[in-house]
Amino acid sequence: MKALDHRAGTALIWVLLLTMPYWMNAMGGYTELAARVIVLGLAAMALNFLLGFTGVLSFGHAAYFGLGAYGAAMVLKFWAPSTPLAILMGVLTGTLAAAIIGALIAKLRGVYFAMVTIAFGQVFYFIAFRWNSVTGGDDGLTGWHRQPLDLGFTTIDILGNDKAFYYMALVFFAGAVGIMAWLLRSPLGRTLIAIRENERRARFLGIPVERHIWLSFVISGAFASLAGALYALLSNFTDPRSLHWTLSGNFVIMAVLGGMRSFWGPLVGAAIFVVLQDYVSSHTENWMSVIGLFFVLVVSFFPRGVLGMIKRKVQA
Repeated sequence: MKALDHRAGTALIWVLLLTMPYWMNAMGGYTELAARVIVLGLAAMALNFLLGFTGVLSFGHAAYFGLGAYGAAMVLKFWAPSTPLAILMGVLTGTLAAAIIGALIAKLRGVYFAMVTIAFGQVFYFIAFRWNSVTGGDDGLTGWHRQPLDLGFTTIDILGNDKAFYYMALVFFAGAVGIMAWLLRSPLGRTLIAIRENERRARFLGIPVERHIWLSFVISGAFASLAGALYALLSNFTDPRSLHWTLSGNFVIMAVLGGMRSFWGPLVGAAIFVVLQDYVSSHTENWMSVIGLFFVLVVSFFPRGVLGMIKRKVQA
C-alpha cells in the first residue's frame, strides 16, 4: 500500500512539473518563476543528499551553486557560445571545488563541519566580489546570454522562449533526480543512510565513513553546481550573491520546510519558498520576516516538513 502511495505521489509530482508553465500562468504566476522553482528545487535536493540522507549539515553549498553559475557564464562570455558546454564546465568547476574542500573537511563533524563549509564558501564569495576584471565584482558578470540549442536536425531557441528554457531545465532536472534516486537505492545510498543513523556502528562494521562522507559531499556539490549553471542561464546574469552563505541558509530552509528526510520534500519546500518570496516581496520589503515566521510554524508543528504532514494526512 505504501509503495502504491509512493508511486502515485511521484506520478503526481511529475504531472505537476510537466504542466507547471501552464497552470502557474493561470494562477497569476509566470514561466520564469516555474523555472526558478525547479532550479532551486534541484539545489535544495542536492543539499538534502548530504543533509537528509547522510546526516551532515553544510552551510556553504552556495559556493558550488555559485561556482557552477560563474563557470557557465564565463564559458559563454570568454570562451565559446555553447549552452551545453557552459553547463558542463559549470558542473565541472563546482564539482572539482567540492572534491578538494570535501577531502579537507571530511573528518570534521557537527558544528565544526558546518562552520568550515561557511568559511570556504565565503572565500569564494570574496574572490568573486574583489576580482572585478574577471567576475565583474559586485556588479556581476554581464555581457553574455544563453545560446540556442543546436540538436543537429533542429535548433531550439531558449533565449527568447521561456517555455523552451523551462523544459530544457526540466530535462536536466529529471536526469539529475533520476541519478540521485538510483544512487540512494544503490549500496552507496544504503551505506550513507547507515552512517546517518549511527556513525559509530557503521564504523564498527568496517565502513570507511570519511570516504563515504567525502563521496556524498562531492555528489551533492555536483548537483548543486548543475543547479547554479541553470540558474545563471535562467537570468543571463550572475553575481557574488550566488556564492553567499545566506543562499546556503535558504537551501537549508527549503530542505527542512519540505521535509529533509524525504526524497521530494526539498522540492516542495523550494516551491513554497520561491512562490511565497515572489508574492510577499511584491507587497512588502520585509518578506523574509513572513517566510521566517512560516518556517518557525512548520518546524514547530510539523517537524517532518510539509510533505511529511501531507503524507500523514493521506495515510490517516
